[in-house]
Amino acid sequence: MPGPGTPRPSGRVAEPWTPTVRDNGRESVYRDDGIVLRTHKLGEADRIVTLLGRRTGRVRAVAKGVRRTKSRFGARLEPFTHVDLQLYTGRSLDVITQAETLRPYGEPLAADYPRYTTGTAMLETAERFTPVEKEPALRQFLLLVGGLRALGEGVHDPRLVLDAYLLRSLAVAGYAPALDECAICGTRAPRPATGPEHDAGPAAETGPEPGLGPEPGLGPEPGLGPEPGLGPEARLGPAARPALAAGRPARAPAAFRAFAIPAGGLVCRSCRAPGAATPSAQTIALMSALMSGDWPHADASERRHQVECSGLVAAYLQWHLEHSIRSLKHVEHA
Repeated sequence: MPGPGTPRPSGRVAEPWTPTVRDNGRESVYRDDGIVLRTHKLGEADRIVTLLGRRTGRVRAVAKGVRRTKSRFGARLEPFTHVDLQLYTGRSLDVITQAETLRPYGEPLAADYPRYTTGTAMLETAERFTPVEKEPALRQFLLLVGGLRALGEGVHDPRLVLDAYLLRSLAVAGYAPALDECAICGTRAPRPATGPEHDAGPAAETGPEPGLGPEPGLGPEPGLGPEPGLGPEARLGPAARPALAAGRPARAPAAFRAFAIPAGGLVCRSCRAPGAATPSAQTIALMSALMSGDWPHADASERRHQVECSGLVAAYLQWHLEHSIRSLKHVEHA
């Protein structure tokens, strides 16, 4: 018999403790800056925003009430905008609680259709290269920021900026095309032929362009490091580097004129498969220039070589992504 001071059992069994969403080890509130990739409507007044963050990678978050006319930060969450955000970790989608504009890259593009469509293709490509949500992708973020900055400055042809961005993004993802050796057997290309008839003109002697320095992301950038396909002359063989140093584009040898997209780039005569493209030597040199950041050579290239280069880059990109980039068809007709 229990004593007078002993509490009587209530007859209810205590339920086991289950953690809530806040107790799962993730921080509930966090800050990050990123580029708005795209948005779409949710309900009557909300919007789902897809961003590429500097630290958190690609994030899908809900911005509540931003479609109302009295929204505090609705206009700040538009594509091409670099924003600083405060987010709250939700059950399925994070929630944006604060947004501050750092740089609206879309303003100079809105009145220029070719540049706008080019920027749209860059945003779509960035999203395709970051398939896993909240997986850090700092180098893809830096490339996108640099590409949008160069596009807004208007110094270079928008299609050249796009091709440079696509080639660099492929290199960051591990799909850099082989431009100085056979992609199948690894045979190095012979010493390329150079000469005055292939001189890129006076602009080729100006050296690296200040406007595309470390921050834009399309020139040599400390955040990317001297890895293959990302630094100057990184994708060119030793024999081709004296030609670039002298301001002359390197010519691809005749035995390496075939470009096989499934193989991963240039292929030698013995490894060439049926259906491989046969681009001109100037087109291969243009691709190398875009990879290495040789903008004087890229700007001095002929239009027909730029068109051929764009076709190869677009086909190469979509083959390795295993997905089409819908925005590219608008760029081609811009």
